[in-house]
Amino acid sequence: MKIAFLSTMYPFRGGIAQFNALLFRALEEKNEVKAFTFKRQYPSILFPGETQYVTKDDKVDEIETVETLDTINPFTYLSTAKKINRFGPDIIITKYWMTFFAPSLGGVLKRMNKKTKRISVLDNVIPHEKRFFDARANKFFLKYNDGFIVMSDAVLADLLSIKPDAKYLRVNHPVYNQFGDILQREEALKKLKLDPSKKYVLFFGFIRDYKGLDLLIDALNHLPEDHHLIVAGEVYGSFEKYTNQINASKLDQRVHLFNHYISDDEVTLYFSASDVCVLSYKSATQSGITSISHHFNLPIIATDVGGLKETITHGETGLIVKEPNSKLISESIIEYYAMNCKEKFSENIKREKAENSWSNFADKLVEFSQTL
Repeated sequence: MKIAFLSTMYPFRGGIAQFNALLFRALEEKNEVKAFTFKRQYPSILFPGETQYVTKDDKVDEIETVETLDTINPFTYLSTAKKINRFGPDIIITKYWMTFFAPSLGGVLKRMNKKTKRISVLDNVIPHEKRFFDARANKFFLKYNDGFIVMSDAVLADLLSIKPDAKYLRVNHPVYNQFGDILQREEALKKLKLDPSKKYVLFFGFIRDYKGLDLLIDALNHLPEDHHLIVAGEVYGSFEKYTNQINASKLDQRVHLFNHYISDDEVTLYFSASDVCVLSYKSATQSGITSISHHFNLPIIATDVGGLKETITHGETGLIVKEPNSKLISESIIEYYAMNCKEKFSENIKREKAENSWSNFADKLVEFSQTL
């Protein structure tokens, strides 16, 4: 099968690029695959983080890509389509997670040769952070796809609410496997300069309002003094409100901040040092953090929003908090430690994750394309 993959790839960095790189490598085991990516993903003024691009310190899979699409230059929609059509793929795959990308990606898909099947892997359809153009952008992008891959029931429901006749494949998010081995807890804590006698809960990933870091900080107020919080991830926007919250609650000795982009080789430190990963989200569809945590056999406590609970079995691989509420989050954390859940949950995660491999995901995608 000849496959074109158009999305965020090297030299861009972040969770989307990591997902795409792993899927690309799985697909190329049995297919001829060519990667096309952006020459401009976001205008710098619109990007809230440090940088969109990999740095010399990042250890990434340097996939060979054709840097061609500019999200804000419509002329590149046509030129990118021409380049992909010259390659002559049986399938074109895109990754869709934000309506900002609808015009550019949809503009390319609109111009694909009729023989090429157009499949999008959907992270989100209805965004967490709403914008006035979302509805129109979604309709435009979805119109120019023949099929969709969805990794949560929440995303599926959003898709069908806009496109009831959509052809789709529902498959679980593969488990990330590029972050290396689990370290001994003491070794990881030593490298992070943290006291091994404390209990550590982890908030990991880009820091955005909908992820509920404020709820987790507030939950710490309801926990014993030996319970500490590790916050590891780059800030999107301002961190000032969290700093004020930490200082007002006098939690500065119990909240350990690592507010920078976490490179792949650093990830193991935070998950190996922690007792549990907490997804205190106020809204969600799904989260790639679940797959990272499962790679390290680390159980998760998550709020019952969107599709988070679909990859967490309550009482077996993690705990589900019935709503985004700091007191309820603290009660679940207390229950987790009181019941000594980590060892039992970790063993269950090991048994479950074998099925969610990248090669299985890639095979199912190709099989699905043949039904379109």
